[in-house]
Amino acid sequence: MLWRRRIEPFTRPFVYAWFRWNRGLTLGVRGLVTDAEGRVLLIQHTYVPGWYMPGGGVERGETAETAVIRELQEEAGVRVIGRPRLLSAHDNNARHPGDHVLVYRIEAWEPCEASAQGEIHEVAWFAPDALPEDVTPATRRRIVEALEGVDSDVMW
Repeated sequence: MLWRRRIEPFTRPFVYAWFRWNRGLTLGVRGLVTDAEGRVLLIQHTYVPGWYMPGGGVERGETAETAVIRELQEEAGVRVIGRPRLLSAHDNNARHPGDHVLVYRIEAWEPCEASAQGEIHEVAWFAPDALPEDVTPATRRRIVEALEGVDSDVMW
């Protein structure tokens, strides 16, 4: 079966194209950022209602860690120091077929200038026990899971 190793470099592009067409997977990231007072950073977008943890899609050629670092800087003005810590992975199939979301904990950060243009309506800090009423249900669950040590649900 070693002949497969010899032809693999030539067949790889076709196999990957088949997987993309057949499997159709997308990946998003969210960052759980807390301040010295234990408050959680949330954002409101201009194009959907509700409060969310900052984050977004992983771009082609980008790692999930790089994506969450980029999204935090763009959306919330948070420069990550060190590596984000992966907390959980979730299936978001109910809202977006084939979509998955990774949640990262940001343990060290500093403020910087946010670079998103027109995407973010508001950025604010909230005590975990006083989240706004219109925080999305998935965001609320992820915060509880992370901060209270509750097992994470595999569904977003």
